[in-house]
Amino acid sequence: SKISSERHIDFPMPRGRRASTPTDVDVGNAGNESETTDNSELTNTSHVYIGNSYPVSWRNGQVQSATIVDRRPMKKKHKRQSQEAATPEPEQETVYEYYVHYTNFDRRLDEWVTIDRIDLDANFNDTDNGDTSPRSKAGTKKMKRKLDDITGAPSQRDEKLALLSNLEKEYEEITKVKNIQTIEMGKFEIDTWYFSPYPEDYCGSDKLYICEYCLKYMKSKNKLTRHCSTCEHRSPPGREIYRENELSMYEIDGKDEKIYCQNLCLLSKLFLDHKTLYYDVDSFLFYVMCEVDEAGAHIVGYFSKEKHSAENYNLACILTFPSHQRKGYGKFLISVSYELTKREKTTGSPEKPLSDLGKITYRSYWAYVILKTIEAKKDEVTIMEITRQTGIRVEDITSTLHSLNLIKYWKGQHVLSISQQVVSSMIQQSKKLRLCDPSCLHWEPPVAADKERGSSKNK
Repeated sequence: SKISSERHIDFPMPRGRRASTPTDVDVGNAGNESETTDNSELTNTSHVYIGNSYPVSWRNGQVQSATIVDRRPMKKKHKRQSQEAATPEPEQETVYEYYVHYTNFDRRLDEWVTIDRIDLDANFNDTDNGDTSPRSKAGTKKMKRKLDDITGAPSQRDEKLALLSNLEKEYEEITKVKNIQTIEMGKFEIDTWYFSPYPEDYCGSDKLYICEYCLKYMKSKNKLTRHCSTCEHRSPPGREIYRENELSMYEIDGKDEKIYCQNLCLLSKLFLDHKTLYYDVDSFLFYVMCEVDEAGAHIVGYFSKEKHSAENYNLACILTFPSHQRKGYGKFLISVSYELTKREKTTGSPEKPLSDLGKITYRSYWAYVILKTIEAKKDEVTIMEITRQTGIRVEDITSTLHSLNLIKYWKGQHVLSISQQVVSSMIQQSKKLRLCDPSCLHWEPPVAADKERGSSKNK
């Protein structure tokens, strides 16, 4: 899941995007495009209004309120005919399908539906449909978070807020419809969740084919097959810094491997709603995790971080691909980021603001690691000791302990109020996390590594 949005915004306007204002759509209009099969069930003389809400049947048959976001003509199915028997077909009504967003659900569930799944007799007023989903509230929440970071005179705050508001509206308009429905990568076919600014030429079809080793993207299965027969890569570029049984991790410099990192950002945007950095990758390091077998190293997830963060952020973006989720890889990646932080002899924290899912993931990791640290200490332990041993910032430790009711504020200081019995009980109740093994991590901070290379040359 996405932890926070990078600051660089760079995305092209997709081809054929329509305005966001409510539009009167006449399903009964005749057009030049026609179906070769009987679509009587899919045509209707009623009107569907973009921006309005209707009851829509989900794939499992359940009915949910959904907002009409966009429409497009359904793709024609061509029948093969012999030239002798070929006869002109009568014109038929243009049949449309509609892109819908389900009220109170995440945008990842948005989809194209046919008219027969829409209940046109029950049209909800689109001015107040009670939508409190991430789609309708994400921009507002983000604006509130960003407003907290804006400082300066009231006039400057108003100008910055207006700029942010315009950027949010532009972003919402551009990304409101998924431009790629599925991807095929390795042995997996994965439904996408969100819009990603791939080049327009690659967004015409519903499926995109991606090489799992170099992340090159193609429009057809044949092209992917030909590419795989000649692709020399069997692992990500960069340096392998971690190996534990079948798990491996590579450190990749965005400046040295720009094309790979840009492709990684485009790919990850299909599963991250508010990721806004795609092409300016020079100032970032990428840590790609793979499952290794005899065929090669297959990507399962990654995290990125700035090379030089003024705020000491140790993670900018994190993602485990849907085909490999529920394996504990998310917290594994977080544990690697903190192990790097400890070797830098500093403390770190993920980029703020955290998303709702990011807060849950990090709070779970922080609670487990802090409790394990306290359990290992048989005598008294201070927050500063926990910070030194875990690399977690003081404010993250105190907020986590507050949420667990294990800390009190007494005489101007935070005081731990906990017994070993309570700690052991909490650890037993919590799910054991899959964390990295520090002995399997072969990595030193860049400065220390440079010094070590210099001393070896002098010898």
